[in-house]
Amino acid sequence: MTSLGVPWWGPSSGAAAWTTILFWVALVAVAVSFLQTALVLASALRRRERPATGNESDFLWVFLVPALNEEVTIADSVARLAAVEATHKVIVVIDDGSDDATAEILAGLACPGLRVLTRRLPEARHGKAAALNAAYTFVRQEVLAEAEYAEFGAANTIVGVVDADGRLDAEAPGALAEHFADPRVGGAQVLVRIYNRHGLLTRAQDLEFGVFGHVMQAGRSRWGSANMGGNGQFNRLAALADVATARGPWRDRLTEDQDLGVRLVQRGWRSVQENQVSVHQQGLSSLRRLYRQRTRWAQGAWQAVGLAGSLHGMRRGGRHGCAHGLRARLDARLYLLTPLLQLIVGGYLLFDALDAAVTQTDPVPVHRAILAILLLPTLSGFLPALAVSVVRLRGGVRAGGETLLAGLLYPLYTWLLLPTVMVSLVRQLTGATGWAKTARVPLAGTVSGG
Repeated sequence: MTSLGVPWWGPSSGAAAWTTILFWVALVAVAVSFLQTALVLASALRRRERPATGNESDFLWVFLVPALNEEVTIADSVARLAAVEATHKVIVVIDDGSDDATAEILAGLACPGLRVLTRRLPEARHGKAAALNAAYTFVRQEVLAEAEYAEFGAANTIVGVVDADGRLDAEAPGALAEHFADPRVGGAQVLVRIYNRHGLLTRAQDLEFGVFGHVMQAGRSRWGSANMGGNGQFNRLAALADVATARGPWRDRLTEDQDLGVRLVQRGWRSVQENQVSVHQQGLSSLRRLYRQRTRWAQGAWQAVGLAGSLHGMRRGGRHGCAHGLRARLDARLYLLTPLLQLIVGGYLLFDALDAAVTQTDPVPVHRAILAILLLPTLSGFLPALAVSVVRLRGGVRAGGETLLAGLLYPLYTWLLLPTVMVSLVRQLTGATGWAKTARVPLAGTVSGG
């Protein structure tokens, strides 16, 4: 058997032709990933002006809370949304066929503006997208038909999705109104934080969302092509109507939020990130549960790969006049192709490690040490984390130092999750789409719903 042992600049002349091709394909994938990261970083680190001033009272804020067996968190979630500072506000909780105490808890809540949309089997329990589509129809046909809210219309109605464990900052509408004052903006995503960030695993998840929000999303926000993340996602009702099918705006995807965000940009709407306010959610302290969640997310990313070839609206600007630049279009395609790039690089590293274990008797070649230990983790994790450190240094040297230290460890976390890309591909190819709901863990610090 021929070893893949190669000098640091590439495969040796004695390596099999197909291993040489594999090496260079992986190297190109790394270069492409680096280019994408560099483009987004350059955009994120540029000084940005705040958007035009908008008043939250100009909008109707509708908060959608999908709830399937959420007896642990639903009262706290509704109480926190009731405290959100919005002049015109409606809270729609979608009880999606719960068989625990969710319905009883909701019935006992005295909360102005609360609407409970009850779904029963067999219509219920067909996924988050189906629940949100039912709420979308409810908002258009029922909420906007009420005399108090009829004046707003689809252009001035902002629909936010807050998971049942979500804790949205009270001042969120005021910050988001500045974006939605621009009629071209169809979506805005707030920063996601982990509120139980006490252990290493939950801290890593908090840093992960921080990197994504402060770097990747902030960079894309300048181009108007930020992604939607589900929890803390806000969309203009008119934009949702623009991408809606017969069933509604959300399609039956494992990551229905990502799918919706891409289609909004395709139609020429601007999507932005707002990092001044956050939605805090429960992190997973179990590695097994984390793997299950990220495998589901990764499978959703595989489902979205096909969208990479249909981003023509980004160039034309759709009927909203919001044409996106070359960098935005390049990044959008690379973002959708991320699981493929991860598979190429991860597959090469796996093969190289197995090949080395079987055939390598000499010391590890320099190329393996550089590529596997330093280069790839650095490109995938350190640079964005370093940028987050720079941003957070504004809050003090200590905070920046702690973030920088976390950034050095962040690549280990990202590569810990790499197997989910391969497992999710197997699930996608075999047609496996069923997932068990991740159970909530009761935590201190809840707000009374009475």
